[in-house]
Amino acid sequence: MPLRIAQLGQPVLRRVAREVSLTEIASAEFQSLLSAMRATLRHHHGAGLAAPQVFDSRRVFLAAILPPANGDDEPEVETFINPRLLAAADDEVESWEGCLSFPELLVKVARPIAVRIEYLDAGGQRRVADLADFAARVAQHELDHLNGILTLDRAKSTHDIIKASEIDTVLGRKGEGQTEIV
Repeated sequence: MPLRIAQLGQPVLRRVAREVSLTEIASAEFQSLLSAMRATLRHHHGAGLAAPQVFDSRRVFLAAILPPANGDDEPEVETFINPRLLAAADDEVESWEGCLSFPELLVKVARPIAVRIEYLDAGGQRRVADLADFAARVAQHELDHLNGILTLDRAKSTHDIIKASEIDTVLGRKGEGQTEIV
């Protein structure tokens, strides 16, 4: 059964999440949380899910950004524990982002097109990932959740917040091309 997703207004979404110790990572309780988060992410067809979104204020997020095992499968999910942004490209691109914590809204957000992130994987091993394009956007979105930041905070104006059901109308009216939705 999928975990309950914290919706806009829940205080846990505005807290800075705490670090996870190596002892915690190895615990059955934490590994169970990761498994439940993975099932929740898949159930909701999301690109990413941060622990605060499931009412757990620890620094961990999942991102479905790895190449699929088989060509037609969904992307594989990577676990990012205690992630730290090491570098970000100077170039940014704006795109519409959705969020499982307020699925009825899309927010236009400018983000660096590439990032380097250091993190621990699900087994507690140190990793460094160089991410670009959609993968970089997903990781930045989820990292924001760990810092109590929502896409709404990143909108340049209220004109950059729309109802998800209106995306086709907005894109058609503004003449914008294809968009990526997190």
